[in-house]
Formats: sequence, structure tokens, C-alpha cells
Amino acid sequence: MSSHTKKIIKILGEKSAVSVQNLVDGPINEKYALTRSLKNLREAGLVEHISSGQNDYARLTKEGKKKMHSLKLDSDTMLVNTSWDGFWRIILLDLPEARKSERESLRYLLKKAGFVCLKNSAWISPFPYEYLFENIKKDLGLTTEMMIIVTQHIDEETKKVLFETFGK
Repeated sequence: MSSHTKKIIKILGEKSAVSVQNLVDGPINEKYALTRSLKNLREAGLVEHISSGQNDYARLTKEGKKKMHSLKLDSDTMLVNTSWDGFWRIILLDLPEARKSERESLRYLLKKAGFVCLKNSAWISPFPYEYLFENIKKDLGLTTEMMIIVTQHIDEETKKVLFETFGK
């Protein structure tokens, strides 16, 4: 993915919609690359075009929001404290077969964030990514399909298994 494409996704991820003019505005040598990247994002179904009066706007689709969250996890500059704060993050994921592609995307993101699947749809991690997944939950409208729990209280046998799994 080009740096221009990542830049557009980042900008669109910060606002509900952005003027197309503002997205592709820049030095003449960048204008073509930005316009081309925006076109490719539309064709990939990650961005949608909205016309409102005299202005044209772009905004991320659901798939675009998933891609944005994936880029955040891939970013080398993302500052997430990896020293354990004593809390476990547990995410319960229950998406039906009809939403298989969303389920697979979420599993991929969970793995990228260092979560381990313990029991069918129960994912756990010592890393503080709960806010990212709270945003994903909100963006995708997963009111009951995703539950996020942060806790310190886990029984001793389970603690042993988790300490072995995460080397804590």
C-alpha cells in the first residue's frame, strides 16, 4: 500500500467525511498520486464518494474502517505499552456464519494485537489494545457480537496457563 493511500485512510479515519478537494490538495507532483490513490480506494470499496451541493466528499466504508484499524496495528510508530499492568483483556467474539468475512477480519486483527484464542470465541491478551477494539466494535456496530472485558481477577489454574502462554 502506497504512502499516499495510507495518508488518505489516516485522514478519513479522523473525520466522518472529508472534502475530496482537501484530500488531493498538495504540490502538483503529489496531486496525481493522491487522486490515483483515492480512485483505487473507491474501486476497492474502502472509500465512498458523496456529492453534496457543490462539494464532493469522501468517507471510509465499513471495510475501509477495518483497513484503518489494521494499519494502526501494523504501524511501527504506534506507542502501546507492552509491559504488563496486571490486567487481562478478554474479548468474546460471536459473529454468525453470515458475517464470516467480518469474523475473519476481526480474528486477524486480534492476532496482530497479540491476542490468543483460548476457547472457541474467547480471546485474551495482557496488552492494552482494548480501546482500539472498543472503536472497532463501535465502527462495525457490534453491540452484542463483541464483548470486551478488562480484569485482574482470574483463578489460579487459568493464571498458570496464561503466564505460560504469554511468558509473564
